This record gives sequence, structure tokens and C-alpha cells, in this order.
Amino acid sequence: MRNKGGVIFLTIIVTVLCLYYLSFTFVSRSVQNDAIAQATDETGTIDFSKKQAYLDSIWTQPVYNFLGFKFTYQEVKETELNLGLDLQGGMHVTLEVSPVDIIKGLSGNSEDKNFNEALKVAASKQATSQSSFVDLFYESYQELAPGSKLSSIFAIAANRGRISFESTDAEVMEVLKKEVDDAIDRSFQILRTRIDRFGTSQPNIQRLQGTGRIQVEIPGADNPERVRKLLQGVAKLEFWEVWNIDEIYGTVSAINDFLVKEQKANAANGLSEEAASTETASSDQDALAALTDDASADTTATEDSALDSLANNEVSPFIALLKAQYGLVYSVKDTAKINRILKRKEVQALIPNNIDFKWSHKPVALTDGQEVLELNAVKIGRNGQAPLTGEVITDARQAFDQRGQPSVSMSMNAEGSKKWRKLTGANTGRRIAIALDNYVYTAPNVNGEIPNGQSEIAGNFTIEEAKDLANVLKAGALPAPTKIVEEGIIGPTLGKEAQAQGIISIIGGLGLVVLFMIAYYYRGGFVANIALIFNIFFILGILAQLGASLTLPGIAGIVLTIGMAVDANVLIFERIKEELANGVDIKEAIRLGFSKAYSSIVDSNATTFLTGIILYVLGQGPIKGFAVTLMIGIACSFFTAVFITRVIIEAIVARTKDTSKITFETALSRNMLKNITGNFIQKRKAAYAFSTIFIVLGIAAIFIKGGLNFGVDFTGGRSYVVGFGKPMVASELKVSLAKTFENTGTEVKTYGANNVLKVTTSYLIDDDSDEADVKVRERLIEGLTASGFTFDAQGTEVSAEEFTISSTSKVLPTIADDIKDSAQEAILFALLGIFLYILMRFRKWQFGLGAVIALFHDVLIVVAAFGFAGLLGISFEIDQVFVAAILTVIGYSINNTVVVFDRNREFLADNPASDFISTLNRSISSTLNRTVMTSLTTLLVVTVLLVFGGEVLRSFSFALFIGILFGTYSSIFIATPVVVDFIGKGKKS
Repeated sequence: MRNKGGVIFLTIIVTVLCLYYLSFTFVSRSVQNDAIAQATDETGTIDFSKKQAYLDSIWTQPVYNFLGFKFTYQEVKETELNLGLDLQGGMHVTLEVSPVDIIKGLSGNSEDKNFNEALKVAASKQATSQSSFVDLFYESYQELAPGSKLSSIFAIAANRGRISFESTDAEVMEVLKKEVDDAIDRSFQILRTRIDRFGTSQPNIQRLQGTGRIQVEIPGADNPERVRKLLQGVAKLEFWEVWNIDEIYGTVSAINDFLVKEQKANAANGLSEEAASTETASSDQDALAALTDDASADTTATEDSALDSLANNEVSPFIALLKAQYGLVYSVKDTAKINRILKRKEVQALIPNNIDFKWSHKPVALTDGQEVLELNAVKIGRNGQAPLTGEVITDARQAFDQRGQPSVSMSMNAEGSKKWRKLTGANTGRRIAIALDNYVYTAPNVNGEIPNGQSEIAGNFTIEEAKDLANVLKAGALPAPTKIVEEGIIGPTLGKEAQAQGIISIIGGLGLVVLFMIAYYYRGGFVANIALIFNIFFILGILAQLGASLTLPGIAGIVLTIGMAVDANVLIFERIKEELANGVDIKEAIRLGFSKAYSSIVDSNATTFLTGIILYVLGQGPIKGFAVTLMIGIACSFFTAVFITRVIIEAIVARTKDTSKITFETALSRNMLKNITGNFIQKRKAAYAFSTIFIVLGIAAIFIKGGLNFGVDFTGGRSYVVGFGKPMVASELKVSLAKTFENTGTEVKTYGANNVLKVTTSYLIDDDSDEADVKVRERLIEGLTASGFTFDAQGTEVSAEEFTISSTSKVLPTIADDIKDSAQEAILFALLGIFLYILMRFRKWQFGLGAVIALFHDVLIVVAAFGFAGLLGISFEIDQVFVAAILTVIGYSINNTVVVFDRNREFLADNPASDFISTLNRSISSTLNRTVMTSLTTLLVVTVLLVFGGEVLRSFSFALFIGILFGTYSSIFIATPVVVDFIGKGKKS
């Protein structure tokens, strides 16, 4: 083997890196355990808010010392292997999109007294009403201004074509409702885009039915403040021209003169400082007392001396910043005073319409530790709008400025580039402020015209802040402000008990695979097992290095790559055994075995990797998470199975004096599945008939049972927060409640503490009546009562055997229509990609068609199997994890099919004149040992998971079991026969 040293070196480097990155995960888990211990009381109840408070307290504290390098908890969290919501839980936030701001905007910010009062009344009513905000507003407006028409308020230029003075109230209401609903929908899409780029995998985001509220669940999220900023920022980006201090000197002087005169008048009237502050805010006057003197300071002085004079001035007046910076600077502690001054009507009258003041977003620390903020005077045009806004931004990304500090680089569309060129050209030598949500992030001097639409925000950021800002800008601006009305910490969808069952089952299944490989291949089995361990270790390490998240769908991807890694070794070992049986010496047999198996391994891995790329590019949510793990797994399994395995085998051969003792078989495998011949193609009609009957009857069973049992991911549902008097096991309660809700989709997870559960069910989800609401609540109470608890309707203080329901809401599906559409699109393009790859490699479109038909067959078989299970009284949920299982089946099935096709190509290359059907039969027979072995080892893992993995994982493991079983069957009896039917019987190659 060439480059053996390179393989060893690369293996060592990757191993060291994986150990390094995974070490952060172990440290993080240790800190998490400490936090849980801090938050657990004597009864075993865990208060998640206390846990979070502990983690917040050590967020910037060193918790890991690695060879003298100290890492804070924040740095540890940024480097650890992340887990998804299903495995670790995260942060729950309920946001409310403000309809008040939307309606105000539609009115052109009308100052009509009754209009504004009606908005306030409606906002107060909404807290206790189920009616929409628009209806409540109209009801309040009619009470305050009987007979007044809405068109008198909303018939403005911006609404031309939709609302006129002749419009009826009903017509205006229709426009208002549509605008509010559209704004909430846009907010929903923008928030989801922001969250997807937050660095998490599989966040949940749902609309609460009938309200302007959006529910967000983010995995992990150990930095709540960062999440709040990300979700609540409107992202209203504006570019403003900035006035120089000398240009606003007259305005500053006028304000100062007014305040000084007022202060003198108060003093003459003998008002105490306290009394004067209630009417004139004398402390505010003091803050501006020296405004004129400082504003006219010597412009040749240095910036440092100006700032030093500010630091020694307790009053903190306006001062001029010199050199390239011109503005007004205040101590942070005095900004509230300045805001009060600028809001006063008398002061507002002194400020021209073309001047507005905006604070910088972040304070600057002086040498003495005092923090100051700049107040920027921006130029307002006739229409009151900024010369350029964020709608023109096409891309935003985290970068570094000329000082090497984190910044945000932005690109503009053609229209924006044209305006930006004009704006920068007209302001050469002056400042342009870039403001987000009315705060100035940067206001640099313009050195010259910028023609390419590029701009940069450099605002004293951390890398994390710059990344978040870039994400927000790229996702777009929210159409209305959002506020957080509820937040908390939630437990994992897959409870710790279910996780433990799953992990133990997978480890147990892998243990059986390890023993079976040794029993079947002896030394070769030992080598394959070492490669398998390396494979899993590399996958987890690389996921940690990339900052990706491991979810249950990701684990499905790992299960698939385990099967592919074993498959590669089986292909190699079977080839080596064939060469040894032909009398070739061991070294040559190893060389030929790897050489001849290489093509099959490459093709089977390439088709699956191609599928992963397409799913990643086009998919969302669980599809994307599955694709990441799948692609990493394929790369790792290929490297470990092909290269590490060969290095180890050749090392064993080199150190063994008597190479005749080296064998790749045992008494168990010596004669197993050897010399099996059969006319598989001839049996294709029977196979077609069996598959057709199975699929048709299975789908009929689905209709008989009223359809598939879609989980809350697809349907949404009614959600209840249930408090108990003692810690609860969420997974156990899920099983019992699922029966109470007639086996419809049910989700149970901890919420805020381990004695509080959030129960969501799709039971009667299609019935929006009040009667259905009552019935579902009664069923919940019945189910919990049957579990041994007593319902406490008051809910003041429940005992250990009692429960109470503290809140109820309706949630729409987690998997929105566009996610469903993207999943369908991704799968269809993946199938097309597989077809084209096989066409390219095997030169006949019939091979690609046979593979694709077999994949469709396998998916339908799994769905039909779910139908049969339902008929037998076993109800499995169709949820996000089911989607991952289906994708795993597709990847596994194509792997089997390609190996058969590859052997057929090899046989035809050796004997081009051979009969096509005979060659296909021979291909199936010669690969049967490999097909059975690979399927058997993968099924060992899945079977143990199915039997011992617990009820929560039953749907997932059942889909995998059926899919792998029939994926093996379809590669023999469906894919290859379809090729024959489309090419023609007896055709020569």
C-alpha cells in the first residue's frame, strides 16, 4: 500500500483533534451536572431556572484548564458536541408580534385621540379575550367614537388602491386583518431563518393558533440574553447622513440657553431642586449647563484631552469629539437625563425638522473606567425616511475590519449599489451612520465614492455578536416589533430514560456486531471492529469540531454509516477469501481484495454521499441535520474501512512468520452461503406480486384505521402545562397518555422543572369547537387520574399525588408546509441525482431506473407496514424522526443495489458476450454472502433497539427494521429484475 505513512499520520492527527474537541463535551457535561446538583432540592425536584442561574453565573468563568490554557464556560459550550432538542432540551420562548405597531403604521401614525385610545383599550382586553386584536380594536373604537368611519384614519397615500374615503368599515377591517396576519406570517418565517442560522439544529418554531404569538424552542441555548436579542431585534437597518458638530452648534446653543434661563427662573422663584425637577428637571439643566462652552471648544485640541475633561466633569455636558469624530458624548449614567430633556416639548420646538438624535449602540470605556455613549445628530430628509434602508441588502456575513476586529460585511442589490454610490459620493469627508433599530452601530468617515455596493459595520463587536448581527440582517427585518411574553427551560423531547434505553440498546447491538464479526471473520473481524470504533469516534469528534448538533435523526445517520462501514469491510474480506480460494498467496490476495472491492465501495458511498449533499442543500430542519451526520459518517467510514483496515491487515501480515495461519474465515463461515445459485430473475413476477399485494393491503389498512397517525410535528395540537407535587418521568407518562388520547400524536416533556410537564396532543385537532377543547382537557385529566394522581383545580399548592393544569394553548405544526415541500423536493432531487450517477457509471439508464423504483418500493413498504401495525392495534407516530428513518432506508437500499450492479459490470467486462440475464443471476449469487452479512449486522443493532429501546423509540426502530429488511429484498428481487424488464430478455451486453 502506497502512502501508508500518510494514512498513519492523518489518523493520528484526526484522533488527537477529536480527543481535544470531545474533551470540551466531557467538561461541559460535568458543569451541567454541577448545575443540576445546585438546582435540586431535598425532594429531588430540579428547578431549571436555578440551574440556568448557576450556569449564567459561571458563563465567563474559567472551568477547563487544558495544558495551561484556560477556557471559560462560554468557550467550552462553543466547542462542545451540541445536542438537539430531542436529546437535551433547551430554551422555550413565546413571542408576541405587536399588532398595535402594525395598525399604527397602516394609519400613518395617526394622532387621532380616539384611535390611539382604542388601541390601548384593545391591548388591555386581549389579555383575557379569545377574539382577534383587530376585532377588539374595532369594538373599542366604536365605543369611543360611535358612527366614525375607519376610512377617515386609514385612507392615506400609502394605502391607495386598498382603502379610500368611500371604503366601508368592513372593507377596512378586511385589509387590517390581512396585514396583521401577513405580518405575523412574515415574522414567523424571518424568526425561523434567524434561528436556523443561530448554530442550532432542529429548533422548533410554532404559531399559537388564533393569536399573534409565536412559540420558539432552541436546543441548549445556554446564553439566554443572546437569544433574546436575536429574537426581539426588528432589524430595521438605515443609512443616515450625519451633521458635523459645528452645523448643529446653533441648535445646541438654543437648547442650552433655554435650560439656563429656566434654571435661573426657578432659582428666582425659590423652588427647591426637588420641586423644580418635577416641572423642569433641573438636574437635566445641570447636565447641559456648559453645553455652549464645550461645543465651541478649540478644535485643535486632542481627542484624548477632550475625553479626559469629560471624565473629570461630574455634570457630563455635551462636548465636541475632535479629529475625525464629531458628535456629542455623555457618561452612560446620564443618558436617561438627556433622553428626558430631548423629549420635552419646549426642547423639541428648538430642534429643526432636519435633525434627529440617535444613540450609539454600545458604550466606550475611558482610561479611568468610565463608560461613555455618543449621541449622533443625523440628517432627516423631507419625507422623514433614511436615504438608504436594509431592504437593499442581499448578503451579510461576519468579517474582520482593518484593525482585525470583528465586523459585518454587507452586499447590496443593483438599486442599493446605485444609491450607496450616490450617498457616499455626496458625503466624501463626512460621516454616514449605519443604524439598526434606531441605534447607531458605526458612523465612519467616507473617504470617497463606493461604487460596488459594499459596506461594513464595525461596532466594537465580539465575534458572536457580529455573527448574530449578520444572521439577523441576512434573514431580513421583522415587519413589527416582537416582545417576549414567556420564557423558560424545557427538557428533552426524548426523556433521559428513553435516551438511556436507546443508548444502551445501540451499544448492545454494536456489541453483538463486534462478536459476530469476530465469529465470522476471525482476525479480519478484529480488524473490522477496530475500524468501526475509529469510525464512530471520528464522526462524533468531527461533529464537535464543526459545531454541529447531534439529534435522533443524526443517530439514524450514524446507524446507516455503521452499516456502510461494516459493508465495506465485508466486501473486502469476501474478495480476499475468493482470491485465497483461487490459490493466491495472502499478500497478493489482500492487494487484489482491496483493489476489486474498491469500485463497489466507491460507488455505494458516492451515491449515498450525493444524496446527503442534495438533502443538505434543499432540506430544512431534520432533513438538514440528518444530511450533515450522513456525509460526515460516509467520509469517516470510507477512510476507516478502506485505509485504516488495510494498514492494520498489512501490519499483521508483515509481523506474522507463517502467513498460512492468517485467515478470514472460521468454522461458522467456511461453508455458509457458498455455491448458492438460483434463477432470481425468473422469480421476479412472484416478487412483484408479493410487493404489490403487501403495499396495497397495507395502504388499505391505513384507510381503514382513518389514516396515518401523524404526530404533533405535522398536525399541531392542544398544549397543556401540568404541575405535579413530585418529579415526573416524561417518557413513562407519554406512553399512558397516548392510550388515553386514542393513540394520536402525543408529546410530553419537562417544562421549567422536573415536576412540571408540557403535554401536547393532536387528539381532536381538526375540531376547533369549544366542546372539543373541553373534551381534550377532560381526557387529559382522566389519563392522569388513571395514572394514580388527583386533579387539583385550584392549583395553589399540590401534594405529591396531585396535579394541576396551569395553562392551555393551541399550537400549529412544527413542520410547516414549506418544510414539507422542501423535504419532498430534496428527496425527489436526491432520487434524480442517484439516477444520473448510476447512468454515468453503468452506461445504461435502465440501471438508474431500477434503483429508483426499488427506493420508491422500499418507502411504500415501510408506510404499508405502519398500516398493518395499526390494524393490529399498534399505533406508531409519523413525526420528524420517521422522516429520518425513511431517509436512512433510502441510503441503505441504494447501497445494496449498487453492489449488485457493480458485480454485474465486472462480469460483463470479463465476458462481454455472456447472456445478460445469466450474468445478473450470477452477480446476485456472488454478492449474496455480502448482502446477507451486511444486512444481518445492521439488523442486529436495529433489532436490539426495537426490542429494548423503549416505547418512545419504537416507531423509529420499527421503520428502520422494516426498511433494512425489505431494502435487502428489493436489491435482489426488485431493482435487478426491473433492469431486465426494461432492457429485454436474453439481450447480450
